[in-house]
Amino acid sequence: MLLILCVDLDDDLGRKTAFDTPVIGRDAVEEAAVELATADPEDSDVNVCFQGVHLHDSIDDESVEVALVTGTAKADVSANRKVGEEVDTVLASLSTGEDVKAIVVTDGAQDESVLPVIRSRVPIDGVRRVVVRQAQDLESMYYTFKQVLADPETRGTILIPLGILLLIYPISILAEVIGLPGSSLGVISALLGLYVLFRGLGLEDTIDDTLERIRVGLFSGRVQLITYVVAAALVIVGVVGGVEATEALTEVDGEPTQAAAAFVYGAVQWAAAAGVVAALGRITDEYLAGGFEWRYLNAPFYVVSIAIVLHGMSAFFAALPFAELSYLALTLTTGTFLGLASTLAFAVAEQRYPRNRDRELTG
Repeated sequence: MLLILCVDLDDDLGRKTAFDTPVIGRDAVEEAAVELATADPEDSDVNVCFQGVHLHDSIDDESVEVALVTGTAKADVSANRKVGEEVDTVLASLSTGEDVKAIVVTDGAQDESVLPVIRSRVPIDGVRRVVVRQAQDLESMYYTFKQVLADPETRGTILIPLGILLLIYPISILAEVIGLPGSSLGVISALLGLYVLFRGLGLEDTIDDTLERIRVGLFSGRVQLITYVVAAALVIVGVVGGVEATEALTEVDGEPTQAAAAFVYGAVQWAAAAGVVAALGRITDEYLAGGFEWRYLNAPFYVVSIAIVLHGMSAFFAALPFAELSYLALTLTTGTFLGLASTLAFAVAEQRYPRNRDRELTG
């Protein structure tokens, strides 16, 4: 059996006439079409109803039934759900033992969005779209444009660059008013460049995840968040110290190796302090969360060990007066010994006082 389903997704029939839906049967659908045409001659759903009647009358080689189903005025998910319920009602009313197939008649792309709902209930043999000849594809263009603007990803891709481009002229005028005519294009270029870079590298999710971790850290009382900020500040101070040391300890025509060694010599103590602060914050958070391990305490000692080695090597290669070969040997030995001693000490502590094992036994 062939079922011709006329779809009125936005329920023009229910809103403009007194008909109850679904409308089942050739005469009932024709009467509904006449009633809707009388109420609103310009409504395109009138053509859908008459097209359904026309198909019903033109097929004579198999049993045919025609029905009209409607959604809701919002034409959203609730409309799709209502169409599905009315299709179930239509199928239940068919008194036939044959397999039922459907031809769906719509007036445009918007109504065709309900096809998956119908297909989940009855196989679809075809779709007939009925539009006024003078307005061919006009509704489809409007619906496509509406869907593009409704999609957040597409909207961001199209509208954000368009908005930035539209702001070029007013920003240029504002820059001239405040006396910065040369910098306005640079600012605009920077904005566009940052946007394209972020879109191209897909950094939106990374930034969102970072902000979410910061928010969670603020509200969960993590010490690590504070220590990371302090560590970043110490690294900046270290960079400044390294630059000052480079200027003070090297000549204008100094060798690149000596300049690099001077930079490391001026920055290493600040970088080491940043590493120790960050490590202590991580250790504190792990202890408060119950996941502390003795080996975590190795981190600050490793940082200090590396800093001692780098300090000795940078002072030696920067040719400082006190940094003779014996000083280099002393720093290398001290750094190595400190690292090994901390590793062995906390390994022994891990064996004698295993925190995880204690928790398992008490739990």
